[in-house]
Amino acid sequence: MTQQVSVQSMTTFLVIWIGQFVSLIGSGLTGFALGVWIFLTTGSVTQFTLIALSAAVPGILASPFAGALVDRWDRRWVMILSDCGAGLCTLVIAVLLYTQRLAVWHIYITIGLSSVLSTFQWPAYVAATTLLVPKRHLTRASGMVQTGQAISRILSPIIAGILIVAIDVWGVLIIDFVTFLFAVTTLLATRIPSPVTSSEGEEAGGSLLHEAAFGWRYIRARVGLLALLLFFAGANFSFAFFTVLFTPMILSFASPAVLGSVESVGGVGMLLGGFALSTWGGPKKRVYGVVGFGFVLGAAVIMSGVRPDPVLIAAANFVGFFTLPIINGCSQAIWQVKTPPDVQGRVFSVRSMIAWSTTPLSYLLAGPLADQVFEPMMAPGGMLAANLGQVIGTGPGRGIGLMFIILGAVMMIVSFVSIMYSRLRHVEDELPDMVQEDV
Repeated sequence: MTQQVSVQSMTTFLVIWIGQFVSLIGSGLTGFALGVWIFLTTGSVTQFTLIALSAAVPGILASPFAGALVDRWDRRWVMILSDCGAGLCTLVIAVLLYTQRLAVWHIYITIGLSSVLSTFQWPAYVAATTLLVPKRHLTRASGMVQTGQAISRILSPIIAGILIVAIDVWGVLIIDFVTFLFAVTTLLATRIPSPVTSSEGEEAGGSLLHEAAFGWRYIRARVGLLALLLFFAGANFSFAFFTVLFTPMILSFASPAVLGSVESVGGVGMLLGGFALSTWGGPKKRVYGVVGFGFVLGAAVIMSGVRPDPVLIAAANFVGFFTLPIINGCSQAIWQVKTPPDVQGRVFSVRSMIAWSTTPLSYLLAGPLADQVFEPMMAPGGMLAANLGQVIGTGPGRGIGLMFIILGAVMMIVSFVSIMYSRLRHVEDELPDMVQEDV
């Protein structure tokens, strides 16, 4: 059974999108401020990467059960409660920082709790979008979401850098808390329809454990979707190294202001990529948008590691982040169209768990590999300083640069191998659509 969508519900989606966008700006302020605070306070790449690990693991473990509960509950209230909980976590960190009691382990715990709450919020948001946005506009809606993330990436570092000086880090966190309240207000002002029960939904019913396992059964039975998922698992493994080591690499030879500027340039690229997807709608075969731009992303990661040059890295960041909205938006639309709306919580949560299951390993390895292996090898007099050092330079941050070159090459190989697999190339033709066009 397919789900019909009303054109008028697009207005509801826009209201919800605005609320989530404002909240995203606030979260971007917090992420930048805390990242700088942690690295400058500890001086340790390993402790910095453990923040990312604490954000990833709890959410991955909770994903299957969160998805089953999202499909059982009202998706609007799932989003409301998730935003409220995440806002409270931010408020706790702000109070601890204001009273000068904040320790790094406090951040580990609160970010872990926020990760679990996000595990409920994200599938509810995506599944609600399927119910609110006409089928032909799903890729554009994904582009809008990516555009919001891009604007956050542009504005948050700049605003956070100013606010840290003006009102300190705890003041930035208070602003983030207020943006959560705004998001909750928009959700309270809207209504999200309930999905029609499909044959897959009837099959998925039963105990919570049975419902949680259904997402994996659904994906495993559709080889093309499984291949698409494995592509993301491989690409995320490499890109997670890049995201978590980017800040330490820049700060190894430049100031936080330069870091903010470089990140903002990446945000501009992401903004234009999201805008392009929103207006263009993506390629006719969305899977080419996923894998083709994944190849370009790998090349951009390589370019970011070649030299400790802020201009070159900013250009690479622009290209790399331009590809992200297209990769994610095209993939999101494929999953939304090929999955019945009433089981999307379960399927998307398992999809998220598997796609991001490789990132904790990246976070665990990134710090020790950078601190103990690659950085010493690329230090003056290090093992590789006499040969590779002549090409990419030596000194602080050059070991991370070498890691970026290797990781980018891996991403390009994963993209090439994936597109050569016929079941992935033809996934959109082989599987039936589960969402009808708007009425």
